[in-house]
Amino acid sequence: MSTARLPRVSLVGRSIAVPGNDIDTDRIIPARYLKRVSFSGLGEHAFADDRGQLRDAGRLHPFDDPTRSNATILLVNRNFGCGSSREHAPQALMRWNDGLTTIIGESFADIFFGNCVSLGIPCVAVAPADMERLMAVSKSAPDLAITVDLERMQVRAGSVEVAAQMPDGARQQMLTGRWDATGELLAGLPEAQATAARLPYLGWACGGNGSS
Repeated sequence: MSTARLPRVSLVGRSIAVPGNDIDTDRIIPARYLKRVSFSGLGEHAFADDRGQLRDAGRLHPFDDPTRSNATILLVNRNFGCGSSREHAPQALMRWNDGLTTIIGESFADIFFGNCVSLGIPCVAVAPADMERLMAVSKSAPDLAITVDLERMQVRAGSVEVAAQMPDGARQQMLTGRWDATGELLAGLPEAQATAARLPYLGWACGGNGSS
């Protein structure tokens, strides 16, 4: 196994909740920020328009709440990440403050879910009633640590313990560290180079003599 792999087995952190169904990727990161040539700096603009609208109304968005500034686990409701397929949405979330490492929701849009998997961000689903309990606990105890256990498929927050779901393929990628496709390719590079050097039609480009 490559040492570059980073398994996701049990993730622990404080939480931040963004309630609401059908929160799309344009709300997560508005389209004007897609003009950047890299993902660097996207985190500070996560939910920029929602935050601005609440600020203008004299209200506080969770992402502006100083008591949530060190949260690493995001709580959401149904169909989170719907809309366009922009990878910038999970890229922004993983760059907000210290970085969100896990998302717990009632359900996720398929493309958003896939983009999260490719970045090593587990998205686990819980029942609506269980999400209500988790959000209530999060609201009442900002400093409480939440544990997302991908081996047992459980979410634990103080005395609250609920079952979680995740497609087994994605779950295995997290547990084994195989979510990192680039890392997988790089881990196999020496073997690929050795094989290429033995091939007459590639050996010359890899330092071999190219003879058959």
